[in-house]
Amino acid sequence: MLTIASRLDVMNRLGRAMADPTRSRILLTLLGGPAYPAALARELELTRSNVSNHLTCLRDCGIVVAEPQGRKTRYEIVDAHLVQALNSLLDTTLAAD
Repeated sequence: MLTIASRLDVMNRLGRAMADPTRSRILLTLLGGPAYPAALARELELTRSNVSNHLTCLRDCGIVVAEPQGRKTRYEIVDAHLVQALNSLLDTTLAAD
Protein backbone atom coordinates (compact mmCIF):
# COMPACT_ATOMS: atom_id res chain seq x y z
CA MET A 1 0.00 0.00 0.00
CA LEU A 2 1.26 3.45 -0.87
CA THR A 3 1.87 5.83 1.99
CA ILE A 4 1.18 9.54 1.79
CA ALA A 5 4.94 10.14 1.54
CA SER A 6 5.31 7.77 -1.42
CA ARG A 7 2.25 9.27 -3.14
CA LEU A 8 3.71 12.73 -2.60
CA ASP A 9 6.99 11.59 -4.15
CA VAL A 10 5.13 10.28 -7.21
CA MET A 11 3.16 13.53 -7.55
CA ASN A 12 6.37 15.56 -7.30
CA ARG A 13 8.07 13.44 -9.97
CA LEU A 14 5.09 13.78 -12.31
CA GLY A 15 4.96 17.51 -11.70
CA ARG A 16 8.68 17.88 -12.39
CA ALA A 17 8.35 15.88 -15.58
CA MET A 18 5.46 17.94 -16.92
CA ALA A 19 6.52 21.36 -15.61
CA ASP A 20 8.95 22.00 -18.44
CA PRO A 21 7.40 22.77 -21.86
CA THR A 22 10.06 20.81 -23.73
CA ARG A 23 9.57 17.72 -21.56
CA SER A 24 5.82 18.07 -22.06
CA ARG A 25 6.31 18.14 -25.83
CA ILE A 26 8.49 15.04 -25.64
CA LEU A 27 5.90 13.28 -23.46
CA LEU A 28 3.10 14.18 -25.87
CA THR A 29 5.12 12.73 -28.72
CA LEU A 30 5.91 9.55 -26.76
CA LEU A 31 2.20 9.10 -26.03
CA GLY A 32 2.00 8.16 -29.72
CA GLY A 33 4.62 5.45 -29.31
CA PRO A 34 8.34 4.83 -28.80
CA ALA A 35 10.91 7.08 -30.43
CA TYR A 36 14.63 7.59 -30.81
CA PRO A 37 16.31 10.79 -29.58
CA ALA A 38 17.37 11.80 -33.11
CA ALA A 39 13.80 11.44 -34.40
CA LEU A 40 12.45 13.42 -31.44
CA ALA A 41 15.01 16.15 -32.07
CA ARG A 42 14.01 16.41 -35.73
CA GLU A 43 10.27 16.32 -35.06
CA LEU A 44 10.39 18.85 -32.23
CA GLU A 45 13.10 20.99 -33.85
CA LEU A 46 15.47 20.65 -30.89
CA THR A 47 19.11 19.70 -30.59
CA ARG A 48 19.90 16.07 -29.87
CA SER A 49 21.75 17.03 -26.68
CA ASN A 50 18.73 19.02 -25.47
CA VAL A 51 16.43 16.06 -26.13
CA SER A 52 18.87 13.68 -24.44
CA ASN A 53 19.02 15.87 -21.33
CA HIS A 54 15.23 16.00 -21.09
CA LEU A 55 14.93 12.25 -21.69
CA THR A 56 17.38 11.68 -18.84
CA CYS A 57 15.17 13.78 -16.57
CA LEU A 58 12.05 11.87 -17.67
CA ARG A 59 13.87 8.59 -17.09
CA ASP A 60 15.04 9.73 -13.64
CA CYS A 61 11.43 10.70 -12.84
CA GLY A 62 10.35 7.15 -13.71
CA ILE A 63 8.18 8.28 -16.62
CA VAL A 64 10.13 6.86 -19.56
CA VAL A 65 12.38 3.88 -20.03
CA ALA A 66 15.39 3.54 -22.32
CA GLU A 67 15.55 0.39 -24.45
CA PRO A 68 19.00 -0.19 -25.99
CA GLN A 69 18.79 -1.47 -29.56
CA GLY A 70 22.26 -2.03 -30.89
CA ARG A 71 23.99 1.33 -31.15
CA LYS A 72 20.72 3.23 -30.68
CA THR A 73 18.47 3.70 -27.68
CA ARG A 74 14.70 3.80 -28.03
CA TYR A 75 12.62 5.67 -25.46
CA GLU A 76 9.06 4.93 -24.46
CA ILE A 77 6.67 5.67 -21.65
CA VAL A 78 7.37 3.12 -18.96
CA ASP A 79 3.95 1.42 -18.91
CA ALA A 80 0.79 1.29 -21.02
CA HIS A 81 -1.25 2.16 -17.92
CA LEU A 82 0.69 5.41 -17.59
CA VAL A 83 -0.01 6.20 -21.25
CA GLN A 84 -3.71 5.66 -20.60
CA ALA A 85 -3.61 7.73 -17.41
CA LEU A 86 -1.82 10.65 -19.09
CA ASN A 87 -4.27 10.57 -22.01
CA SER A 88 -7.19 10.52 -19.56
CA LEU A 89 -5.69 13.43 -17.62
CA LEU A 90 -5.32 15.43 -20.84
CA ASP A 91 -8.85 14.60 -22.02
CA THR A 92 -10.41 15.43 -18.65
CA THR A 93 -8.54 18.71 -18.36
CA LEU A 94 -9.46 19.72 -21.91
CA ALA A 95 -13.12 18.84 -21.27
CA ALA A 96 -13.15 20.99 -18.14
CA ASP A 97 -11.76 24.04 -19.99
